Amino acid sequence: MNADELRAIQAPIKSRYREAPESALITLRATGALTEGVACSVETGKALVTAGLHPGSGGSGLQACSGDMLLQALVACAGVTLSAVATALGIELREGKLVAEGDLDFRGTLGVDREAPVGFRAIRLKLELDTDASQDSVDKLIQLSERYCVVLQTIANGVPVGLEVSR
Repeated sequence: MNADELRAIQAPIKSRYREAPESALITLRATGALTEGVACSVETGKALVTAGLHPGSGGSGLQACSGDMLLQALVACAGVTLSAVATALGIELREGKLVAEGDLDFRGTLGVDREAPVGFRAIRLKLELDTDASQDSVDKLIQLSERYCVVLQTIANGVPVGLEVSR
C-alpha cells in the first residue's frame, strides 16, 4: 500500500468522524472463559488462546502468559502504527523489528512481599529500522508513531479500569 491508497481508504472515515464525532467512539471487547486448571480461554477474533500462569508464578509455560500478551499487543500496535505512519509519510522501510520487554517482580503477584509492586515495573519498546530515510524523517516517524499508538499511549498514560461483577 502506498500513501495515496492509505489516504483514499482513510479519507471518508476521517470525514465521518469530523462530521459526527460520536461515531468515532468505538468499544472494543475481549472475552474469555475460565477453563480447567488455573487458566482462562481468550477469544482473539482469529484463534482461541489459553492463558495460564507464568512459570515465575507456578505455571508450566505451556499456556500463554497474560503479561506476554500485553507486550505482544504493544508490539502489534506499535508495528501497525509505525507501518501506517511510514506509509503516510512516504518513508520506505525495507525491514523493521520490534521488541517489547517488561520487568516483573513476581513477589508482588504472589503476595510474598507487600512492598513489591504487582505489575510491570518498566516496559521498554525497542525498534530496529532498515531505511535510507533521513534522521529528521525517522525522528518524525517515531514521534508520530508514538503519538498514535493506542496500546503505547494507554500503557504510558493509564486509564481508569472499572470492575463489574455479576452472579
